[in-house]
Amino acid sequence: MSDEGADQGSRGIGFGLAAYGLWGAVPLFWPLVAQAGSLEILAHRIVWSFVISVVLVLFAVRRGFWTRMGNRRSLLLLGAAAAIVSVNWGTYIWSVNHGHVVETALGYYINPILSIVLGVVVLREKLSRAQWASLGLAVAAVVVLTVDYGTLPWIALVLAVSFATYGFIKNRLGAGAVDSLAVESALLTPVALVYLGFLEVTGRATFGHLGWGFSLLLVATGLVTLVPLLFFAGAATRLPLSTLGLLQYLAPTLQFVLGITYFGESMSTGRWVGFGLVWLALIVMTADGLLRARRNRATSRQAQAEPAAV
Repeated sequence: MSDEGADQGSRGIGFGLAAYGLWGAVPLFWPLVAQAGSLEILAHRIVWSFVISVVLVLFAVRRGFWTRMGNRRSLLLLGAAAAIVSVNWGTYIWSVNHGHVVETALGYYINPILSIVLGVVVLREKLSRAQWASLGLAVAAVVVLTVDYGTLPWIALVLAVSFATYGFIKNRLGAGAVDSLAVESALLTPVALVYLGFLEVTGRATFGHLGWGFSLLLVATGLVTLVPLLFFAGAATRLPLSTLGLLQYLAPTLQFVLGITYFGESMSTGRWVGFGLVWLALIVMTADGLLRARRNRATSRQAQAEPAAV
């Protein structure tokens, strides 16, 4: 590998660690604005994400962005993505501020497995034996946790299903993270502004009523959304998917650690067993993915070398 390639790889790792590290630490932020209530926080997150992302798009817009985003299919897909991500964001904010940080971590652990299931259901992809084993272990984990909780771990399932679906739509669209977020938040902002106006009229709004410091924290919800995305974009252009796939587990791991240490959430034996099954599923799935990537690289190198040998 050249010095330039090594430097790009190192920078990519740094960007990836920053992105997933921030996503893992974000449960520390939402309690700071908990007094506003989950729906008001969500509305501010949408509005300020729109404002900041539009500024970024205007200064770093790529040629063809407005044409790509202006067609009907793209807008329909982005509208669906916007609705789904709002469910994900709202569920996550509510969960963190109501003592369910560990279960949010579970949702993002399950997410990669559900992404594979989407590929099977929608794209008719075939699962390898290792992927079937991962899926079976994940199902077993949900059963164990359902027995332990006394109900389905709905927070984890809503987060996993919504984020896997959101990622699938974005992948099919092929749009940049910040570019598409600008359009998604633009579609949601009118609804968010109506809700914020309703809170203001009924005297239940917190923005501008609990001091400038609290209002700035609500504005910062946009930065909490955009900054990790910018780091992720930097990592995604410099790292292979296999490396990026490994880094993604950093975020739920940090959330899990925060949940049982900083937030003091309890872990029963049943929950440890359930999480253990999920971790085992991820180990099997990741090992299978790395082996496939290695075989593909070897095949590609062999194919490139054969013409030279003729």
